[in-house]
Amino acid sequence: LLNINVGGKLFYIAYNAVARYPITRLGKLALYTDPMKKMQLCDDYSVQKNEYFFDRDPSIFYYIFHFYRSGVLWIMDEVCPSNFVEEIEYWGIHLKYSQRCCRILFEEKQDELSEYLKIQKELEAELEPLDSAEHFEGKFLGRFRKMIWNLIENPYSSVPAKIIAVMSSFFVLISIVGMTLSTVEEMQHKTGKMWMEQLEMICAIFFTSEYLMRLISSSSFKNFLRAAFNAVDLVAILPFYIQILFENLDEGDTLYHEELHKVENVSKLGKVLKLIKLMRIFRILKLARHSTGLRAFGFTIRQCYQQVCCLLLFIAMGVFTFSALMHSVEHDVPGTNFTSIPYAWWWAAVSLSTVGYGDTVPDTVLGRMVAFGCISFGIILNGMPISILYNKFSDYYAKLKAHENEA
Repeated sequence: LLNINVGGKLFYIAYNAVARYPITRLGKLALYTDPMKKMQLCDDYSVQKNEYFFDRDPSIFYYIFHFYRSGVLWIMDEVCPSNFVEEIEYWGIHLKYSQRCCRILFEEKQDELSEYLKIQKELEAELEPLDSAEHFEGKFLGRFRKMIWNLIENPYSSVPAKIIAVMSSFFVLISIVGMTLSTVEEMQHKTGKMWMEQLEMICAIFFTSEYLMRLISSSSFKNFLRAAFNAVDLVAILPFYIQILFENLDEGDTLYHEELHKVENVSKLGKVLKLIKLMRIFRILKLARHSTGLRAFGFTIRQCYQQVCCLLLFIAMGVFTFSALMHSVEHDVPGTNFTSIPYAWWWAAVSLSTVGYGDTVPDTVLGRMVAFGCISFGIILNGMPISILYNKFSDYYAKLKAHENEA
C-alpha cells in the first residue's frame, strides 16, 4: 500500500491502482525508484511510517482517492470550481476522467463563476474614479489639482463638492427645460427669445467652466479624453459654440445672397443650425454622472447586448414575415393601404409592438387572421426579455449601490 498523508488525513492506496495512471502525480510516485525524484513529488516523507505528506486540501483529495479506486472522477455540486481545477491539476488528473453529466454541469458552473467575477470586476471599474490620490503625486501643482478634482468629480469628498454636484444636475434640468420652452410658439417672440438665449448662455458658461476645471485638474489628459462621461460633457457644450458660429455665418451669407437673390444655401444653413440646436438634448446624459440608476441601466444594456440584438433580429424577422403575408392577402382589395411590402412594414412594426395605431387595418378575413398572428407573436416576443433585463438591472443596481456605500 502507498501511505498518503494529505493535510493531516491518512489514505492508503494500492500500488497497482495508482500505477494504472502513470502520468499522474501518485502514479509517478508509485513507479519511480529514485528516492530523490520521489521527494520532488511530495512535500515531506516520514521514514519511520513510510508515509508521503502533501500539504493540500484533504476534502478535495477524497475525490482523487475515489478516482484511483473506481477509475471515475466524481464531482459534487458543493465544490468550488476554481479550487477543484487547481487541485486536480496538481495531482495530474484530467477532467476527461469524469462522467459526461458531471463534466457538463461542472463546466456550466465554471462559466457562471467566470461571468460573475467578470461582472464584479466591471462593476468595480464602473465606480472606480478616473484619478485616485496617488496619480497626483509628483505632478505640477499636484495637491491643488487633486483638491479641484475631488471638488468636481467626487461629490462625497466634501460639502462644497456635493453642492457642485447638485448644481450640475440643476443646470442640466434647467437647460433641458429652456430648450423645450424655446420651441413653444408663445416663447418665440422677442422678449421670450431673449430670455431663452440668456438662460442658454448661463448654462453653457457653467458647463464650460465645469469641463475646463475637470480638464485642467486631470492627472492624465489622455485618460481624460478617453472617458465616456467627459465625451458627454464635451457634446453638451459644443452645440452652443457651433450655434454662435453658424449664426454669424448665417447673417453674413444672408446679406450676400440678398444681393445675388440666391437663398438656397441660407435655407440649408438654417436646417443645419436646427440640427445643432437639437444636439443639446444630449445634455440630459450628464445626469448619469451622479445617478446610480442611469449607470446601472447603461451597464445592463452593455451586458445584455446579445439578448437585445437577438430581440431586434426577431422583431425584424417578424416585420418582414407578417408584412409579406399581409400584402399577399390584401393587395387585391380596392383602396387598400397594403400596396407593397414596404408599405406594410409600418403596420407590422406597430402591431408587433402591440401599440396598434389603427391608421392601417386589414379589410379581409384572411388579413385579420394574419393581424391576429402578428399581434400574438408580438405579445410573446415582448414578454421574453423583460424578466431577464429587469432582473439583471435590479441585480446590477443593488451591487452598484453596495460598492458606492463601501467606497
